[in-house]
Amino acid sequence: MNATFKAALFAGGIALLSACNNETAGAPGSAAEGAGSGGAAVATASVAGMPEGPLRVADESLVSLYKQLHETPELSFKEAQTSALLASEMKSLGFAVTEGLGDVWVKDKAVRDHDEVRPGVGGYGLVAVYENGPGPVVLVRTDMDALPVPEQTGFPFASKVNSQTWTGVDSPVMHACGHDVHMTVWVGTARKLIAEKSKWKGTLVMIAQPAEEIGLGAEAMLADGLYSRFPKPDYNIALHVSAGAPAGTISYSSGFALANVDSVDIKVKGVGGHGAYPHTTVDPVLVGSHIVVALQSLVSRNTNPLDSAVVTVGSFKAGAKHNIIPDEAELLITVRSYEDKTRQMLLDGIKRIAEGQAAAFGAPAPEITVESDYTPATYNDPDLTTRAMAAISKELGEANVRSVPPVMGGEDFSQYARTEDKIPSVIFWLGAVDPDKYAASQINGMPLPSLHSGLFAPDYDPAIATGVDAMTAAVEALFKK
Repeated sequence: MNATFKAALFAGGIALLSACNNETAGAPGSAAEGAGSGGAAVATASVAGMPEGPLRVADESLVSLYKQLHETPELSFKEAQTSALLASEMKSLGFAVTEGLGDVWVKDKAVRDHDEVRPGVGGYGLVAVYENGPGPVVLVRTDMDALPVPEQTGFPFASKVNSQTWTGVDSPVMHACGHDVHMTVWVGTARKLIAEKSKWKGTLVMIAQPAEEIGLGAEAMLADGLYSRFPKPDYNIALHVSAGAPAGTISYSSGFALANVDSVDIKVKGVGGHGAYPHTTVDPVLVGSHIVVALQSLVSRNTNPLDSAVVTVGSFKAGAKHNIIPDEAELLITVRSYEDKTRQMLLDGIKRIAEGQAAAFGAPAPEITVESDYTPATYNDPDLTTRAMAAISKELGEANVRSVPPVMGGEDFSQYARTEDKIPSVIFWLGAVDPDKYAASQINGMPLPSLHSGLFAPDYDPAIATGVDAMTAAVEALFKK
């Protein structure tokens, strides 16, 4: 998930998507090469959340595709080769394929925000359409981009790629958020739906989205006419791997599933001077410290206890020497909520508190910047969720499909339901942990590597097989009016 999608942990040990904490991990072991061999067999029946029944095994060509994608990751807005590979797959299945969706939007934004379009940066959105008679239009989305993270999985096909972000930062690159699994499931689902096209009628729209990790890819595709140039969907559906649920299982939330994610920068102003003579200064470190403490009241005293909110100061920077009081301090804040009215209350409250604390200390008014690019909350349409999960439960068995609480991570899949069309959408979580390792973590308390960790090594074979069967079942159900 996206860079705004910081480590989100499901209750009950289901760690999801986002832009995450890097936690301790075990060695890749059988998750690397022995997946699909029935790893759940050694787990004790007393461990909750284990998959029931034999683990599914992916087609060898899908496993090969996964390894290729994992070994050749591309960063946000630089997914040229990845998009071309997926386009080739769709064309071979008979889809009408459009490439380069969002290119003008992306390049315009690069110039606006960063004064240039760096080499390789563009819009690589992909839309593949297959018309199979009269019926509903169902859109299935995958994301394509990787992360600026050095890989530590020990996979024999581990990424050795180094690249530059669209903003110009050099970094190793890894699929640390599971988008390689997503793409492989997406291709496998398309193959299976075409092979079973006698079972459904309607129009299948398969989209491959760039730049989910920075929360801009969906916006780029929508701005370039996703809903006007192509068949407008009746339903949108997607999945995301879970780094804290065993392979062979599916998890979901009905209603709110993921949060609004905002970034706020506060530049606290002061009057610097010698640390020995603080009375001649206005100390921005002191002002900033009071702002940090006061911000906690937004959740504890301004938010309805039945609602959810997060205000986290992730960075506090000031000064360069022991005996110098600086002129400025900088706070970087992540703000998360579900309801839009709660989001606005938090943003307004941050401004009020920052300005009020500065005034209380006689400091100049702070500079407060709320980033205009934010990730809206993801809402799973309850009726659509019920239909999709019923079909998946029938395919996988009810014991392997579980309702879980929503999380405070973010996902720009939310954008597809946020247009004036208000298209019902659902995203669900695909278990990706070797069941043996999941069982061991539940018994000994050792945390599993989270998404965005260089140690995240999914049990890809059964995860891919389960994802293809689950997504195909859900989509075929949605084609039935």
